[in-house]
Amino acid sequence: MKILTAEEMGATDKKSVEMGVPVAELMEHAGAAVAKFCLRHYAGDLFPLVLCGKGNNGGDGFVAARCLAEAGRFVRVVLLGAAADVKGDAADALARAETHSCVELREVADEAALHEALEGAALVIDAVVGTGFKPPLRGLAAAARDLIAGMDVPVVAVDLPSGWDADSIEQKAEGAFRADAVVTFVAPKMAHVFGNLTPGKVFGPLVVAGIGTPDAAVESASGLHWAGAAKAIAEKPRGINGNKGKFGHVLIVGGALGKAGAPTMASLACMRAGAGLTTAAVVKEVLPTVAAVAPELMLQGLEGSGPRAQGSEGGLSLALLEPEPLAKLLKGITVVGIGPGLGTEGTTPEFVREFVRRVELPMVIDADALNALAGRTALLREVVKAGEAKGKPRTVVLTPHPGEMARLVGMTVKEVEADRIGLAKKFATEHGVTLVLKGWRTLIAHPDGRIAVNTTGNPSMAKGGSGDILTGIVSAMLAQYAGSGNADDVAQAVEAAVFLHGLAGDFACVAQDEHTVLATDTVAHLFEAFRGRVRDDDGLIWITGMAAR
Repeated sequence: MKILTAEEMGATDKKSVEMGVPVAELMEHAGAAVAKFCLRHYAGDLFPLVLCGKGNNGGDGFVAARCLAEAGRFVRVVLLGAAADVKGDAADALARAETHSCVELREVADEAALHEALEGAALVIDAVVGTGFKPPLRGLAAAARDLIAGMDVPVVAVDLPSGWDADSIEQKAEGAFRADAVVTFVAPKMAHVFGNLTPGKVFGPLVVAGIGTPDAAVESASGLHWAGAAKAIAEKPRGINGNKGKFGHVLIVGGALGKAGAPTMASLACMRAGAGLTTAAVVKEVLPTVAAVAPELMLQGLEGSGPRAQGSEGGLSLALLEPEPLAKLLKGITVVGIGPGLGTEGTTPEFVREFVRRVELPMVIDADALNALAGRTALLREVVKAGEAKGKPRTVVLTPHPGEMARLVGMTVKEVEADRIGLAKKFATEHGVTLVLKGWRTLIAHPDGRIAVNTTGNPSMAKGGSGDILTGIVSAMLAQYAGSGNADDVAQAVEAAVFLHGLAGDFACVAQDEHTVLATDTVAHLFEAFRGRVRDDDGLIWITGMAAR
């Protein structure tokens, strides 16, 4: 699903009209979608109030009011201004709403009348201004915002919380209406995926409704799209004749002495995310600890180097990279995840670089393996080009958090955060890799320049081990859905993995509290993430809020 700017949304509406879908029809479908959402999710509210501006966003609100009335609700429409000033299709929608006996229209011209009109509402539908508006709010709209901020009732925004710039990529917006839920149309806009549109409501619903816009009318120049659409690959039932050999064999390489937990969590997540077989390759001293995670997990012991021949002081033995031991390690493996708990001691960084150079399997690089590549990322482009020359495209996925990304490219974290989209795109395209840049709205940047934005996840996941869990899920999804090496399959597998990881964290937070969730709790809730559907029974696409649905 493409992510649009305000200008692109305007162009989409214009093209829709040119393709035979009139504005009045789009408005009818939009208002009906808002009403249906409110009826399903706010069924106990007996007195909805629709606050409308004089433009097309208000027109959507007039249609929503009429549909609510047709469903048996008494609805008050509060118009900021005079009905005589409403023009075009919005005026027609208002006229139709006024004919219904259950719709009361209040035209307000001052703050006193507005205050009186808002009294008694059990639900407020904000249809003041939408995507085309540029802040700030003024006059009655600003007064309405301030009054509603103090009301103890849910607020559903039509398209956007009024006053929010649709093109903003900031988490917060000063001067916008508060919202508990948002219903937008056709496709998410920049603010929908990057902004926290329901502050204080981590799982506030943000849904996209189809309103009859032709697919051919929707165009985006940014290359940005929503990661959640990729989850569809994990919603198809497995074949009745499925067996473990059909779902890949993942090797998780990590686990220095004292760091057994990281590869253990990555391996557990990999198994839970559906990989047919999972093997953890760790230094021999920590084998018993890792083995205790699950009887289903297979193990490979790695030799260390140095006087004590273990992975704590001397690092991993480079002899492991000789043809015979390497072939033994990789026998039957389809995907490798390297880095969790690997350490940076001794020869380990050199081991990582040579491993990346020599192993041509699809690879997920995380944690200490990323640190081994700091300042040496030219190696990534080198191995990708070598694969292309052989006619065997390399699949390389990196999953850095901002600190790891800063080390990779020799920047500060502040510089990384200043232009996450630009940096992610530049790195992925220049190196020919898939980059998962973690953070608020994790970005998945692909070698062809496309970028997916993830909208799941919450502050409870800010715990040690979350990155290891993600490594395991990404590895498992690659093993199951990207065996052909096709770029589109790789893209979908990685995007789905990131979305599922965040969604499992959302379910864990709903079940507990954001302070108490552990990284392994997300693994325990993966089944809910897989079972959840981004499209609900009403045809709405849930960008956020699935876990609380």
